Amino acid sequence: MTVQKLLTYTPLDITGQKLSSTHQLNLNVLENSGNYLIQKDIIRHYASQRQGTVSTKTRSEVRGGGRKPWKQKGTGRARAGSNRSPLWKGGGVIFGPKPKNLYLKLNKKERRLALQTLLYNKKNSVLVIDNLENEVNLPKTKIFIKICQDCGINLDQKLLIIVSEKTKLLKLSTQNIKNVELISASSLNTLSLMKAKQIILTPLAVNDIKEIFCD
Repeated sequence: MTVQKLLTYTPLDITGQKLSSTHQLNLNVLENSGNYLIQKDIIRHYASQRQGTVSTKTRSEVRGGGRKPWKQKGTGRARAGSNRSPLWKGGGVIFGPKPKNLYLKLNKKERRLALQTLLYNKKNSVLVIDNLENEVNLPKTKIFIKICQDCGINLDQKLLIIVSEKTKLLKLSTQNIKNVELISASSLNTLSLMKAKQIILTPLAVNDIKEIFCD
């Protein structure tokens, strides 16, 4: 059974000062633990990254082996019909891997519910910074580090930045920082949320999450 939870955020500016405005996010979450649904979505995410193209040859696919190595009887050796047998060096592989489809299906409503439940569980780790996409006006890492210091963000822990649109300057300013992941709201997923210890949202990203993932 799902229940609605309302989250209210007070945004900060890039200097760490609280603004007078507020932003709300209405989430549908599972009344009981939704860990099983989150786990299913993370397994689906990992499975989608696998190619499933590994392949080995059976004895019928290995080249050669047309002639019987030696006669059936009289040699004192074991019977052999082909030198491409799995028992021989260079032979086929018994029950080896073959190309297969590793796609795992999860309903769209289940994926949205898992993401909203996880976002609610991480509510104490979320910080909203106003207009972050445009405030970084130079491609310099130290500018972003200064913003994090002013807003009390610890860069020794995994940080997830969710923006409406990844600007080139913001991307260049964060790509050299080890624990920072920059993602657009439309690409938000449970795996990135699960890994993050701290989450930065922008007001535009909050609006996108409402439109894309919330009913």
